[in-house]
Amino acid sequence: MSVLPLVFTSGWASGINAYAVVLLLGLLGATGVTDEVPAALERPDVLIVAGLLFVVEAVADKVPYVDSVWDAVHTVIRPVAGGVVAALLAGHNGSLPELAAGAVGGSTALLSHLVKAGTRIAVNTSPEPASNIVLSLAEDLGVAGLIAFALFHPVAAAVIAGTLLAAGIAVVIFLWSRIRRFLQRRRERRAQKRSAVAAGAAPPVT
Repeated sequence: MSVLPLVFTSGWASGINAYAVVLLLGLLGATGVTDEVPAALERPDVLIVAGLLFVVEAVADKVPYVDSVWDAVHTVIRPVAGGVVAALLAGHNGSLPELAAGAVGGSTALLSHLVKAGTRIAVNTSPEPASNIVLSLAEDLGVAGLIAFALFHPVAAAVIAGTLLAAGIAVVIFLWSRIRRFLQRRRERRAQKRSAVAAGAAPPVT
């Protein structure tokens, strides 16, 4: 139970950017800033791979529509990563608490991933790319700040993560209705244009 707040926060963050979570935890553990990080995340090979993938995500996540494709690919990866990180943080070698922590981390990561993916779909209806860049930077900074905060104040960080998750779900529900209306209006306009073109191309009646 004592590790549950940290597990919950890491799960939320993994759903947003799993590579940033692994990289940041590993670096904080390897540099001796905290003793809460398991040794598996401090390995040089893990840090290198996480760092490279973080750079790739940092670029892909800021390009309209590419970010949605990237999110679709990571629908499985982020929850799995959240579960693995949570199980490692629990650290009981396959015991029930470790399995429970993995389930909490994985399910929280899935929820936050769905919130992120839904928000990006809404943002991509905007014609300009600035909103994608601003949102991506805010996500990266939020993940980094909250993970670092969670290592020293896990309960407070979990409350913040829970609030952000609930707010994100509410925003996606609100935006999704707007997206549906936007898509419906666009389909209607296209149908009207096709009707107009077909009527103009029809031969005159003699």
